[in-house]
Amino acid sequence: MADDAEAVVHIVDDDRMARESLRWLIESAHLPARVYARGLDFLEAGGEPGCGCVLLDVRMPDIDGMELHRRLRRRGVSLPVIIVTGHADVAMAVRAMKAGAWDFIEKPYNDALMLGRVQSAIAFDRDKRRDRERIDAIQARAARLTPREHEVMARVLQSRPNKLIAAELGISIKTVELHRANLMTKMEAASATELVRMAIIAGLG
Repeated sequence: MADDAEAVVHIVDDDRMARESLRWLIESAHLPARVYARGLDFLEAGGEPGCGCVLLDVRMPDIDGMELHRRLRRRGVSLPVIIVTGHADVAMAVRAMKAGAWDFIEKPYNDALMLGRVQSAIAFDRDKRRDRERIDAIQARAARLTPREHEVMARVLQSRPNKLIAAELGISIKTVELHRANLMTKMEAASATELVRMAIIAGLG
């Protein structure tokens, strides 16, 4: 589960002193940190990083932080990204946030502020992953339904009574009741209200 995953803070900065200073700060809060001297090093690490966040310096020689952020998004990496720079301006901040950056911090920064932003980003990432797991679980249960159970569920979600569902599908009320009981069991829904809530969460039609 996302809540049980150990969060890792990925630090991408070509300045060794800045990189190590950030590592020390993050580890002082008992959070694992991984450091990368180049944007390419982080990209070449491969795979989808687990729970955590990314701290990206803007000014780097191979790939700047803004471009690295764009490439991460194109790869589907969903970790919250905090852009860090000593050359901030309003336009850059706006571009970073519009590109999906979670936050933007200008150097020199206050250590307590940085830790607070990092911890908030990690909490956000955990919540997002937990929500994704919940949606995936609901969709997986829905995939186990038979075509007829899907038809019955669609009508249950529209608050149609069994009698009307039976008439619309050309089956008996008893058969509707059987399909309804089966789909409620498969969906692990204790009530029609809970089924509706699941449908809203998982985007079930």
